[in-house]
Amino acid sequence: MTDVVLAGACRTPVGKYGRAFRNVEAVKLGSTVVAEAVNRAGLVPADIEEVLMGNVIAAGLGQNPARQAAIFGGLPDRVGAVTINKVCGSGLQAVMFASDMIKAGSAEVLLAGGMESMSRAPYLVKEARWGIGINNVPFIDAMVSDGLWDAYNQFHMGITGEIVAEKFHITREEMDRFALDSQRRAASATQEGRFKGQIVPV
Repeated sequence: MTDVVLAGACRTPVGKYGRAFRNVEAVKLGSTVVAEAVNRAGLVPADIEEVLMGNVIAAGLGQNPARQAAIFGGLPDRVGAVTINKVCGSGLQAVMFASDMIKAGSAEVLLAGGMESMSRAPYLVKEARWGIGINNVPFIDAMVSDGLWDAYNQFHMGITGEIVAEKFHITREEMDRFALDSQRRAASATQEGRFKGQIVPV
C-alpha cells in the first residue's frame, strides 16, 4: 500500500519558557505523544514499524531521543527509531520522511512527529574535559548554540527574520499586526475549546 493516510494525531500543551514544563525532558513529552497517538489511531504498539521524531536540542538527552520516546511510549524494543534534526523543520521533516517511506513501499505503519524543550536546554563547558586549571571558561547555552545560532553566518536566527522582512519589504508595523492577530486567534480558539481534541495532558 503506497497511499499515505494520517491515522491519528495529538500534541502536548505548549508551555511558557521556564514555566510549566521546566522540569520535563523533551523525551517525556515525546513518549507521552507516542503512546496517545497509537491509541488515537486505533492501533496496538506492535503495529508500528518505525518511529521518526524531530529533535534539535539533543544535548544531555542521551542516545537517540526518538528511540527513547518510542520505548518509553510503550512500543516494543524491536521498533526502530531515528532522530531528525532540521532545526525548526525537524518535526515536519520527520512526517515527510515517513510519507516518503510509505510511498516507496519500505514501510506501512509509521509514527512521526517532533519533541523539544527549550526550558531544559543545558549549559555546556567545552574546555572542562581536559582540565581547566587556573582559568575562566565560558558556559555555552545549548539552546542558543544548537538551536538559535546560525553556524554559517555567526548570528542569531532572529536576524534571519530581519533579512526576510527586508527582502520582501515587510514593515515592523505589519509584523506586529500579524503577530497580534495570531495571538488573538489563538486565545479565542483556546477559550472556545477548539484545541481540546488534539491536546494530551502530560
